[in-house]
Amino acid sequence: MVVDLVDGTYELFRHFYGLRRFTKGKDRPFGAVVGVLNGVLEMFEHQVTHVGVATDHVIESFRNDLWPGYKTGAGIEPALLAQFHPLEEALAAMGVVVWPMVELEADDALATAAHLADADKRVELVRIWTPDKDLAQCVRGERVLQVDRKGKQVRGAEDIRKKFGVAPQQIPDYLALVGDAADGYPGIQGIGAVGAARLLNAHGSIERFPPGVLGEHREAALLFKRLATLRTDAKLFRKVDALQWKGPTPAFAAWAERMGAPKLLERSRKAFAKA
Repeated sequence: MVVDLVDGTYELFRHFYGLRRFTKGKDRPFGAVVGVLNGVLEMFEHQVTHVGVATDHVIESFRNDLWPGYKTGAGIEPALLAQFHPLEEALAAMGVVVWPMVELEADDALATAAHLADADKRVELVRIWTPDKDLAQCVRGERVLQVDRKGKQVRGAEDIRKKFGVAPQQIPDYLALVGDAADGYPGIQGIGAVGAARLLNAHGSIERFPPGVLGEHREAALLFKRLATLRTDAKLFRKVDALQWKGPTPAFAAWAERMGAPKLLERSRKAFAKA
């Protein structure tokens, strides 16, 4: 059994701005949604069977209470924001398991799902479809992989080490030191990628650093590590079997018509029949 986990929020952003190159600023109401559905459907057409899609139902999470500068929904274009909830509803109508996250983030859902799938001995491979460096911490050997669809790269544990200079489990420590502009925390001043990797390889996790290494910045580093550490305790599913695609639901016909994409219904039916 192979389990595929998709970062729905990232895919929605990717398709929204990808369409901008062709629509000349005239955003289609469901353009990005259709793009994401096409991508997921293409996976089913290539014999993928067990899929879960994580989304940010709201952008804010518990991390905003920990750090005032953490990312929010401010600045997201209304035309894009308006497609968040329709994406979740359309995916569910297509019969896809979707996790709309509120207090936690989509990344936490992906991390939890990967953790649960990895623990199931029937699962041979777990693929996490996102280029987000946060999710690199979930990679395990060649069993739990990170797939960068846009960059056409598949990364195992050794690939993560080559890219960042540290093992996957050290990614939260690494991000705590170098910062993450996308998530809104600065890291520790004066420590770059090379320096962070050197420190972590020499001392291990931030908690094990000698007192003089970070000095007065130690508490900040530990806070940033907490921000960077993905949760694996989201309430998603009990058994991996719940992720098996069982074809489009009766509601998908109306969604395909509403989105102006009738071919999606026909393709989804054919893909399920073939499966």
